[in-house]
Amino acid sequence: MAETIIKIDLKKSPYENEMIHNRWHPDIPMVKTVKPGDDFIIECYDWTGGQIANNDNADDVRDVDLTQVHFLSGPVGVEGAEPGDLLVVDILDIGAFQESLWGFNGFFSKQNGGGFLTEHFPEAQKSIWDFNGMFTKSRHVPNVEFAGLMHPGLIGCLPSKEMLLEWNKREKELYDTEPERVPALATLPYADTAHMGRMAPDAAKAAAAEGARTVPPREHGGNCDIKDLSRGSKIYFPVYVKGGGLSVGDLHFSQGDGEITFCGAIEMAGWIHLRVNLIKDGMAKYAIKNPIFKPSPIAPKYDDYLIFEGISVDEYGEQHYLDVHVAYRQACLNAINYLTKFGYSKAQAYSILGCAPVQGHISGVVDIPNACATLWLPTDIFDFDVNPSAEGPSKKVSPGMDVPLSKDK
Repeated sequence: MAETIIKIDLKKSPYENEMIHNRWHPDIPMVKTVKPGDDFIIECYDWTGGQIANNDNADDVRDVDLTQVHFLSGPVGVEGAEPGDLLVVDILDIGAFQESLWGFNGFFSKQNGGGFLTEHFPEAQKSIWDFNGMFTKSRHVPNVEFAGLMHPGLIGCLPSKEMLLEWNKREKELYDTEPERVPALATLPYADTAHMGRMAPDAAKAAAAEGARTVPPREHGGNCDIKDLSRGSKIYFPVYVKGGGLSVGDLHFSQGDGEITFCGAIEMAGWIHLRVNLIKDGMAKYAIKNPIFKPSPIAPKYDDYLIFEGISVDEYGEQHYLDVHVAYRQACLNAINYLTKFGYSKAQAYSILGCAPVQGHISGVVDIPNACATLWLPTDIFDFDVNPSAEGPSKKVSPGMDVPLSKDK
């Protein structure tokens, strides 16, 4: 039986737990030390630290304090790990707590983070998803059920001091190009809500002023939101500080490629079972700058897809040059508009694309001026036929509750 080396209490604030942190900084102390070859279990809060409730009201999504996130469990040190090594992490298993068999998906208000389609969904909405073993369905999104591919949205090692300074420099330079933009171009250090784990108060205060926010993925891994990092995956992380400093959080029950609603997976609290090993001097040996990984051998088996194309001409008719971001937006919008023909609201369709195991592909980046991106929607997740036919679409979705919306204050 693997030892649980980091435990949490869902009834208590993560700020009360010294084995939790919500910023990246090289001086955050290790909370546990393990040896190469060890396996262990880590418990994790949901990424907001319990700010979202299981109810039919989206006020908590509207009002969520995003300066607090993400709450991560760790860092865990590995004996013998030195800068330049590769930390090999096997995800052996992952699951939700028995007392918390539910998760949430949300669209953030444009005023508070926004999302991939924030111009089309500018206000806060929330759907709740209940877990039944490996399957999930939602009272807010009827006629759909699918198997989850549970994974950590956020996992990585501590940065070096030099790397932290580089992150802050380049992100501040980007932010300064349009400082009044909503949503902001980058999330800069913010000390007021920082939780620096076991750091002593004076040191924590100084580190919080420069600690990097956990919002984006970076060279160390971080918030990559890769749905295929599930049980059976093997990840190779660059090591930048002595001991490595592995941290993990932001667990997802399921997610579509791109996590397009921003709070775009089915977010959950839970546990993850890991094993660690080292490859000495692995960064130089394999020319690794960013993590690489092997996908899970276990995945939901959906063989029939309806595939939506998008090109780099935006919804307003403006031509862009080989822009895959625009192209994938168009693929998503095309899928949303299609699903409304069967009776889904646009919010329900958007939630499906964020939560279900849809695939996103960059299909072409050489045919000027249009890139082509595709969204692969598994048809078997619906309890009716969503394929086009000569008869045309008909309303198949059961009437009832829509995805709750909370107006901006």
